[in-house]
Amino acid sequence: MKTEYKIFAGVAAFLFGAAIVYASYTNGEVGRVEWVGTVALLLSGLLCSMCGGFFWFVARRIDLRPEDRPDGEIADAAGEVGFFSPGSYWPFGLALAAAVAALGLVFWQWWLIGAGLIAVIFAACGLLFEYYSGSRHPAEH
Repeated sequence: MKTEYKIFAGVAAFLFGAAIVYASYTNGEVGRVEWVGTVALLLSGLLCSMCGGFFWFVARRIDLRPEDRPDGEIADAAGEVGFFSPGSYWPFGLALAAAVAALGLVFWQWWLIGAGLIAVIFAACGLLFEYYSGSRHPAEH
């Protein structure tokens, strides 16, 4: 986690510096600060700071991973990574529902936004509970 928080902290520092340079440059060229870009850079820096702070917080509480140690080898991280679904149609349904909601937002149709958001909730629940119900439910012992 040390690597992650250092990367996010570096990107956040760059974004805050870019916001200062951008605000001073637009103030000198136009005579007033261009607020949309300045605020976007500041908010992006805050988001990276938040992610970096989370990784720093977690890094203090867990043992060093092989990729965080200078003497770590590739073989140290070998083993099972996790469980990945071999085949699921729920991500497609979730993407389709999000596209419907976005289409409703583009054309500012409240009924389409509502239908899309309800479909997003159902698809997310289906994706979340896929292995807890139905035919993929593990057999009781």
